[in-house]
Amino acid sequence: MRSLVPQRVLQILCALALCLAAPRLARAQDDSQNNSADKPAPQADSQQTTEQVSDDEPLTMFPHSETSRWWVSAQANVIFQAHPAFYAKYSGPNSFSAPGQSSTTHILTLYTGYELTQTTEVLFDYENATGGGIGGAVGLAGYTDLDAVRTVQGIPLSKAPYVARLMIHQIIPLSHDRTESERGPLNLFTSLPARRIEFRVGKYSLVDFFDLNTGGSDSHLQFMNWTVDNNGVYDYAANTRGYTDAALIEYDDRSWSVRFAEAMMPKVANGINLDADLARARSENFEGEYRHNFLPGRAGVIRLMSYLNHANMGNYREAINEFLDGETPTRPSIVDTRRQGRHKYGFGLNAEQDLTQKFGVFGRLGWSDGRNESFAYTEVDRTAEAGAYFKGEWWRRKYDRAGVAFVANGISGDHARYLQLGGLGFLLGDGGLTYAAEKIEETYYTLHVWRGIFTAFDLQHINDPGYNQVRGPILVPSLRAHIDF
Repeated sequence: MRSLVPQRVLQILCALALCLAAPRLARAQDDSQNNSADKPAPQADSQQTTEQVSDDEPLTMFPHSETSRWWVSAQANVIFQAHPAFYAKYSGPNSFSAPGQSSTTHILTLYTGYELTQTTEVLFDYENATGGGIGGAVGLAGYTDLDAVRTVQGIPLSKAPYVARLMIHQIIPLSHDRTESERGPLNLFTSLPARRIEFRVGKYSLVDFFDLNTGGSDSHLQFMNWTVDNNGVYDYAANTRGYTDAALIEYDDRSWSVRFAEAMMPKVANGINLDADLARARSENFEGEYRHNFLPGRAGVIRLMSYLNHANMGNYREAINEFLDGETPTRPSIVDTRRQGRHKYGFGLNAEQDLTQKFGVFGRLGWSDGRNESFAYTEVDRTAEAGAYFKGEWWRRKYDRAGVAFVANGISGDHARYLQLGGLGFLLGDGGLTYAAEKIEETYYTLHVWRGIFTAFDLQHINDPGYNQVRGPILVPSLRAHIDF
């Protein structure tokens, strides 16, 4: 492992050096942008857009127009992780590897969009993701790198680029007054009706819009662990890469929103192909959001989420009974009990609260029924999370960020018994189990280097990995380089 660390760090530094060579071009584009800033912006109905000029340093390598119908941007995210050897009384086919090791993951994304009208836009993203992560992205319920590319039934995915998102976004105004909206890859409008209905139809990730949290949702600038950035019990419909085909409807008012999505499920657990037959496989997702100053002058948000998945799922108790009856002599097999029409449901609570302008707290709670198999995200049936986020203005580093979080994950009794008898899930399977809740502490510091360049250090400590008391603890330091274009 020692020989790999300098080489990986050197790769990251070289990537940063290449980007630093572009300041002249960025400055030229910035000057061109500023020269046109005094021109009057076109008006249409009650919406007026203006070119924003600020003395603040832009947070992208090149400025983006606030008036153009087109949107083009990109990002690159590189995460290097390593861990020293740790104690393991035994290991199985899906155990997190006990010997020390290191790995690097990479994600490159091109974001594009076009405003067809003042209320309609089309968004298209192209992505390339490589790197399986330390341990091959198995053996942990709360895996350490959200960018890791999982295998499908032990077969690595293609390294070729792929379409990540392709969607139509439609706004139906319900009021004349408008609120400001930040322009970005998922929304090109600079203002939106205060009351409105939104439709999104196409390919995207459900967690682009569900279970978001200011303190913990962005693995590119914040935490990296799966169950810190997302609610671990949310087995959200997705293929192996995290995307699905879905239709979403959302109602937004000034202080509250509700959203519902119908999405396709994968054909098999952790599968890359989606099942287009909605009569037998689908996912319903609902979330209500309430925004309020729960503390005087301090913004807060509470979100309540639920989901119901229908798919060709196996049942933990049936797999256990078949094994005890001798029908599966080696180990219980969830695959052998799969039946069409089975379902899995769960609930999540998500909250965030600013305590000052520079510091806030957040948390999540989650519960799922845990009877039928985990199918799309990770193997968690119970979760509790608490964390805090810090803004760099506190120490005169305006765009720096820091955070700390604690997560405890658990599983149902049938799920634990299945793993204890040697059963395998698509992520877990030590060949046995001495059950305990999986406990994760994570902290990070993200440093703003220049324009769209950020670097970060992250440290994770995991007790009872994969819910097993006789393995671990594990210490995982990480380095991250992120660039926004």
